[in-house]
Parts: sequence; structure tokens; C-alpha cells
Amino acid sequence: MTRKLAIVPFIILVLIVVLSLVAGKNPLSIPQNPNENFADIAWLLTSTALVLIMTPGLAFFYGGMVKKKNVISTMLQSFICMAIVTVIWFFFGFSLAFGEDIGGIIGNPGTFFLMNGVLDGAPWPAATTVPLVVFAFFQLKFAIITPALVTGAISERVRFTSYILFICLFIVFIYAPLAHATWHPDGFLAKLGVLDFAGGTVVHMSAGVAALAAAIYLKKGHNQEMKPARITYVLLGTGLLWFGWFGFNGGSAMGANALAATAVATTAVASGAAAFAWIIFDAIKGKKPSAMGTSIGAVVGLVAITPAAGFVSIQHSLVIGVVAAIVSNMMVEWRTKTSLDDTLDVFPCHGVGGLVGMILTGVFANPGINSVASKGLFFGETKLFLTHTVVALGVVVFVFVMSMIILKVTDLITPLRVSKDEEEEGLDITQLGESL
Repeated sequence: MTRKLAIVPFIILVLIVVLSLVAGKNPLSIPQNPNENFADIAWLLTSTALVLIMTPGLAFFYGGMVKKKNVISTMLQSFICMAIVTVIWFFFGFSLAFGEDIGGIIGNPGTFFLMNGVLDGAPWPAATTVPLVVFAFFQLKFAIITPALVTGAISERVRFTSYILFICLFIVFIYAPLAHATWHPDGFLAKLGVLDFAGGTVVHMSAGVAALAAAIYLKKGHNQEMKPARITYVLLGTGLLWFGWFGFNGGSAMGANALAATAVATTAVASGAAAFAWIIFDAIKGKKPSAMGTSIGAVVGLVAITPAAGFVSIQHSLVIGVVAAIVSNMMVEWRTKTSLDDTLDVFPCHGVGGLVGMILTGVFANPGINSVASKGLFFGETKLFLTHTVVALGVVVFVFVMSMIILKVTDLITPLRVSKDEEEEGLDITQLGESL
């Protein structure tokens, strides 16, 4: 980051420090919660750590797929989200997502400004047995990984400083409104009855569609040849993602309970079935089974089961995993025949995988598993399925349009694309001054 570009964020950071000193001057009196459950607290704290490990996992997953000269820069694009999104979340991001409702689409930025009222606040309505601070920082980890997912579509050709600005705008104008509308009890989508257990819409569809917009906006890279740097990194990243996802979905039950056990079980079955289905489908097309295919298939299964994990049976989770793997596999094949340079197929895997998961949640949702759910299409009801289908299309349009606006604004402030010479030399050296 150049000195000139660093001045504004430095001033903002100094302002946050000063405001934090002022805001934290009064002693706190943390009230006792009669509903507090230590097992639930322990599980949510564990899940928070599990979800955080997914971002380094994503760094290895993406880093292993790119060219050797871009490994560090690609991995850092994931790691930097842990720093930047945390500061935004502390400043007013949590308030935008979960603060007092404004019109069903966004939270009041002043509700938890600088995390005031988080340590001594009332528990979140959907997590009454754990302190609000646990809920707040569990949700932070979801916000961290979402913009990191986008990087797979733009890796090897985006300026690091421009990407930082993109992260900030993405969290404020795309992630926070979607999280509020879907997960806040007064949110617009929540009132429509939309079911998103752990972020199929909020996380994966938003990241996948934003990745599509970014790939279109940035256009093709100058060197289309794919030379994965380390397949072993991809396997390591897959393992960390798979491991962390049990906290991602299981923790979204908001307690150490039967629903958490259900979410863990459906997550395990869907991911395993999707990994197997991916390599079988590859074999039908005449391809050899591969580490890359197995890894991508597992992640697609994890993506697809995310919105449904606490709403469907274990049997139906297998169906979701297999269907998502086949559909995403076909989308990857289609993408290779187009001019779209989605470097690591973020849209076919996360965007389409999340879309399939959301639609199939509307098919297989079972109120016998979770009383919050309405009956899905499989059980003879059409309302939830139609709602999910219409909302899914609406989310695609919203995220795509907002992403294009954010990309254009970012590009006007600081150019997004690296030069041809910088791309050919590699982003590790040209953006970071580092190399393997």
C-alpha cells in the first residue's frame, strides 16, 4: 500500500482508537442471565474457533490452485479479511447486521456502535442461553469468510490495495443488508419465511454472485493456463474447511442440543456424498478421479447443505449433496467453454451450490426436525418452495447489481486490475514484494 493510499485508512483507524478510548471509560455491570447454559456457551465458543479456521483453510484451498508466483498474494487475500472485517464489525458492522431494524433491510449502525452494549446487553432472541458477546463474535467469523470467498474469481489479476477497499464496501453494502434481512427477526426475508440455517444465501450466494460480477468486470487474465502450485495445499485447505464447517453449521443451532447434532450429521453426509458424486460424474465424462475433483466436490456439498443443515433429514442431505455436485460440475464444464474468467470457479461452486441448496431447502424442509420450518415441496406444500425460488432470483439480482456498483466505485478510486507486466511477473512480487 502506497503512502498516499494509506493516509485515509490510517486516519480512520486513529479515529476508531480515540472513540474506543472514550467509549470504554465507564465501568460495566454485566447482568446475570437466568437462562445461561454453560454447555451452549462452550459449544458456541468452540464453533466460533472452528469457523475462524475455515478462512486459513480457504487460503490454502485457493493458494494451492493458483500459479506459484501468486500463492502468497492469493493466501493473504483470505488472511487480510480476518483483520479488516474484524475492525469493521467492531466499528459498526455488527450493528448494521443485527442492530435495531430499519425498514427490514438494515440495522441501526448506532445500536452496538464500537461494541457498546455487547458485553452487558441482553442475549440475542435466537440464542437466549449464551451471552450476546458470544453470538456477536460467532457471527463475525461468517462475515470474515464471505468476502474471502470472492477472491477465487479475481485472483492473479487484482491489486491488493483495491481488494481491501472492495472488502470494506462489500461488508457494508452487500453482506450486512443480507444478514439483517435474513437473520434478524424483523428482517424483510425473515418475515417472508425464508430459511437459511447457516448462510447459504447470506454467505455463499452473495460471495458466488459477487465473484461472477467481478470476473465479468475484470475480464480475462493475460495467461489462461492453469498451473496449480500445490495440490497438497488444496487438500490441506479442504481438510480445514471440512473440519471448520461442523462449527459453521452445527454452531448455527445456537446451542449444544439435538438440532446441532442434526446439523453436524447432515453436513457430514452431504459433503461426503458430493465428493463421491463429483469424481463419479467426472469418470462418466472420461476423466480420471483426482484430488482436485474430490476437494471441490466436498466443498460444493458443504456449501449446498449450509442453508438446509438444520431443516432437513439426514437422508435428504445426501440427495442435496449429490444434486449440488452434479449441477456444479456441469456449470464448471459450461464455464470453461465461455469467455468468463472465474479463475477458481467460485460462481459455479459457491454461487450455484448455494442456489441449489436454497432451492432444495424449499423442497425438503421438515418441521418435524425444526419447528421453525414450513413444510417443503416434498411434503406437499408449495409456499416455501416458491418463496425460496423467487427470493433466490431476487438475491442474485441484488448482489450482482450492487457488486458491479462497488467494483466501479473501487476502480475509480484505485484501479482494480494490475498491469500486464505485473500479472506476468506475479502478484507476490509486484503487490507484496515477497516470494516463495
